[in-house]
Amino acid sequence: MKRLGFFSITLLTMCLVFTVTPKVQAAVAPGCDKSSAFLGMPVWYKYLDVGPETLQDNKVDPCAITGPKNAEGGLDIQKAIPRVGLAVVEILLRIAGMVAVAFVIYGGFKFVTSQGEPEAYKTAQRTIINALIGVAISVLAVTIVSVIGGAIL
Repeated sequence: MKRLGFFSITLLTMCLVFTVTPKVQAAVAPGCDKSSAFLGMPVWYKYLDVGPETLQDNKVDPCAITGPKNAEGGLDIQKAIPRVGLAVVEILLRIAGMVAVAFVIYGGFKFVTSQGEPEAYKTAQRTIINALIGVAISVLAVTIVSVIGGAIL
């Protein structure tokens, strides 16, 4: 009964996080949105402004990083570095979540192949429980990073 409650709370938390997580993003020009480039991962410039910019040779880059801007109208590095850092942290947390899901699958495989051995059964059970805790922590951490990223925009 205790396990059922733990799994129910974990499942409810994951459902709430996926439905309530704000979809935050900086100002992006049409056609430049690459917020989920690879395996659902955000791009490193997720919290930076992206849009058209005229280059030195009068060519226009339609998807250049344009902001945050400083007083002179250029890129403000002091504001951009924390935003890039948040995006990198979010990427790493999502990778941690994927690794945790892989450990759930691995624990399930160990559970199925334990063949009734009590020690193998307990080891598999601990692997699955620890992996589910890891999934819950990484999902909550990604949500917190997204909320912080949305607050600094």
